[in-house]
Parts: sequence; C-alpha cells; structure tokens
Amino acid sequence: MVDAANVIPPDQEAALTKRLDDLQKATGNQLVVATVPDLEGYPIEDYGNALIRSWGVGLKDANNGAILLVAPNDRKVRIEVGYGLEPVLTDAFSSVVINQQILPRFKAGISPAGSLRGRMRWRTSSRCPMRRRARR
Repeated sequence: MVDAANVIPPDQEAALTKRLDDLQKATGNQLVVATVPDLEGYPIEDYGNALIRSWGVGLKDANNGAILLVAPNDRKVRIEVGYGLEPVLTDAFSSVVINQQILPRFKAGISPAGSLRGRMRWRTSSRCPMRRRARR
C-alpha cells in the first residue's frame, strides 16, 4: 500500500494493508494499491507498468503481482497485472471492476479511500479470481 497522493486516512490505509497482506499469505499472489497525485504526463499504462517492474511486485519466477493504481488529479485508475496472474485477473475482469465498481463510486463523491476499501472487501473474498493461486 503506497498512498503518495495522501487520499487514504491512516486507519483505512492500515486496514487495506492488512487485507493485502492476508491476500498474499493466503494465495502467494501480491496486490499493491498505489495512489499517486498525477502521472507526470505519462500514460497510465506506462506508469503502472513501470511501477510493477521497478517495485518488483509479485514473485520474480511467477510474475504473480498486480497494482491497482489511482491518480486522482488525472482522474485515472488502472489495474496492471503481471503475466503470471493474467489467466485469473484478466483485462476484461479488471475493466469491469474499474468501470462498474470503482469509477461510479468516485463519480458519486465517495472518496478513493472508501471506494478502495469496498473493493478490497470484495477482492479478498472467496469469489475473487485473485484468491486463486497463479500457475507457477
């Protein structure tokens, strides 16, 4: 959990961090939630890809990491997925989560913290594809 945009209150950040840690312990997959104020002029795809690579998200040999990236000043959200998780966390699934769950909550005035907290509840449930172990 990296809140560089300072949009998540400390208590909610701690709760999200615990959920992310629990997910990693249960599945071996790593999900990072990152907020940045803006994308510094880069496309969100490039920014997210650079983060996942430079931070080494997921196990190196399994490439089983993903980043949920939020740039509130640019009004952009993306889920960047490592190759090892692509079979379970597809582009189509990521698009549904962003377009049907995250963005409507942002547009309704629900803070990024509240929206992400709600999505993390779902993400860490047994119905979420992230709960499956990636192929190794």
